[in-house]
Amino acid sequence: MKLEGKVAIVTGPGKGGRGIGRSISVALGHAGADIVIAGSTLSNAELVADAVRTETGRRALALKADVSNAADVETLISTALQEYGRIDILVNNAGITRDTLLMRMSEEDWESVIDINLKGTFLCTKAVTRTMLKQKSGRIVNIASVIGIVGNAAQANYAASKGGMIAFTKSVAKELGPRNITANVVAPGFIHSAMTEVLKDELKDQILKQVPLGRLGNPEDISGLVVFLASDEASYITGQVISVDGGLYM
Repeated sequence: MKLEGKVAIVTGPGKGGRGIGRSISVALGHAGADIVIAGSTLSNAELVADAVRTETGRRALALKADVSNAADVETLISTALQEYGRIDILVNNAGITRDTLLMRMSEEDWESVIDINLKGTFLCTKAVTRTMLKQKSGRIVNIASVIGIVGNAAQANYAASKGGMIAFTKSVAKELGPRNITANVVAPGFIHSAMTEVLKDELKDQILKQVPLGRLGNPEDISGLVVFLASDEASYITGQVISVDGGLYM
C-alpha cells in the first residue's frame, strides 16, 4: 500500500492534534503521501503537521479552514494545489457532536452538526472534484459513524449527518466512478478520542459489554483501513460502507 507521489488532504485534526485525524495523517505519511491538514484551529493542524514531518519525513502543510464555509474550502484546495500541484486523496474527517434529546434540541444544535459533518463533506468533495476529474484518478474516504447506520437516542442530529454522508458517498461513487475516482465510507464505532473521553464511566462499561472484542477501538484501527482505501490495492472498491466497531452492531 504505497502512496509515494500522492497528496492527501485530511480534515479535522482533533483537539490537541490528537485522535483519528492525526492517526490518519501519520499513516498516510508513512505510506509515502504528502499531507495537507485542515483544521478549524490552526494550532491543532500544526501539531498534526509536525507529527507527520517528524514521524514520517513527509511534507505536511497545516491550514486553518472552516469546512462548512465555501470560501474557506476553496482557499484550502487552491493553496494545496499551489503547494503540491495535485490532490489524490481526500479524507473528510471533520466532525462535531451536540448531543441532546430531540425535544430539547435547538435549531443551532441541529444546524451546527449538519453544517460541519454533512455540508463540510459536500463542500470539500465538490472542491476536489475538478482536479480529480482532470487527473482521471482520485480517492475519497469519508469518516462517518455506525450511528449513521443504526441511529442513537439523543443523537438525531449526529445520526442524520452521518447517515447523510453515507448516502452522499454512494451517489458520488456512482457519479465519479467512470473517471477512476472511488468514494467509500469508514464507519467507526466507539474509538478512543476526544468525543469518547467525555462519556461517563458507567456508559463506557455498558458499551464494552456489547462489544464482542471487549474494548474501545484505537485511532490506528481506523487509519490502516483509510490507507488501504486510498491505495491502488483498493482500486476496485467504491460506494462501500465499512464498519470498524469491534462487532458492536453486526
